[in-house]
Amino acid sequence: MSDVKPVPEGYPVVSPGLSIDGAAAAIDFYKNVFGATERMRMPGPDGTIAHCELMFGDSVVMLGDPAPDMGFLDPKTIGGTPVNLYVYVEDADAAFAAALAAGATELTAMTTHFYGDRSGAFEDPWGHRWTVATHVEDVPPDEMDRRMAEQFGGS
Repeated sequence: MSDVKPVPEGYPVVSPGLSIDGAAAAIDFYKNVFGATERMRMPGPDGTIAHCELMFGDSVVMLGDPAPDMGFLDPKTIGGTPVNLYVYVEDADAAFAAALAAGATELTAMTTHFYGDRSGAFEDPWGHRWTVATHVEDVPPDEMDRRMAEQFGGS
């Protein structure tokens, strides 16, 4: 039996990997909007990024420029993305405003929801979709059920 851990130290079990045409600029965007920190970067040819790891709190997001020969295609190449990344931040309103100021497109305005999060969604300039949220209220399960029924017309 190997002494090597199946999940490396410092990595969560799930780490999304984003293909971004213009990864270097996206790294700066994510640092500015989310307060992400760069853990490592592997340069690719011609100023591209082969691989980068950003820390969003205790979560890792891996990213790099597209590698079509490996099937690593960005959202704009394939016509969009069905994936949304949900990110908790200290101040969702500030992060949302920073994203829009940096070129993101609003998908859903900032709203306080029945389940206790204040959030808004945007598409970044590279075609990835994000929801930024701040948890503003701990809602007990029975109250959440009541609010959900009220919002969606149930009883």
